[in-house]
Amino acid sequence: MTARSVRDGDVRDGDMNSAGNNAPDSGVDGGTAGEPAAATDAGYGGRSYAEITVGDPLPELSVPLTRTMIVATAIASRDYQDVHHDPGLALQRGSKDIFMNILTSNGLVDRYVTGWAGPAAVVKAIRIRLGAPNHPGDTMVMTGTVSAKDDADNRVEISVRGVNSLGPHVTGTVVVRFPKDGVI
Repeated sequence: MTARSVRDGDVRDGDMNSAGNNAPDSGVDGGTAGEPAAATDAGYGGRSYAEITVGDPLPELSVPLTRTMIVATAIASRDYQDVHHDPGLALQRGSKDIFMNILTSNGLVDRYVTGWAGPAAVVKAIRIRLGAPNHPGDTMVMTGTVSAKDDADNRVEISVRGVNSLGPHVTGTVVVRFPKDGVI
């Protein structure tokens, strides 16, 4: 399995994709502006419920942890706690440096699973637990495995884990629902 980087296919600040937003471009025309492509569009890059099996691994995703990313995502989520942007105060509070906030960790888990599942899948639940902090200069490697399927409503549970050089940063599960017969 090939590891990917969060930079692969992503846009930089200020870049827009063909849909006019900051999400990675799927390379497929989603139809009229503001409408998602149909779940059955060939080549859309998502998965269908039928092709997923319990035990399937998700591809690894490497997330470089830069100081800019940690500070910018804390500010973007309106988390002004000093330990996310002030190295001196973070040191005074017992941390070796600033560290990532939980909202960013939650967002990265969501991005990891939805990048695998595709745009037709709908996130129904994210349950995570934080462990070792994400500090600047490290890399978090996201991995996941399909842990359950529910045929009644096309739900899939994925166990996820994000590990840095200190150990597991985030562990948990994400539940996504796939369309039935092209209807979400």
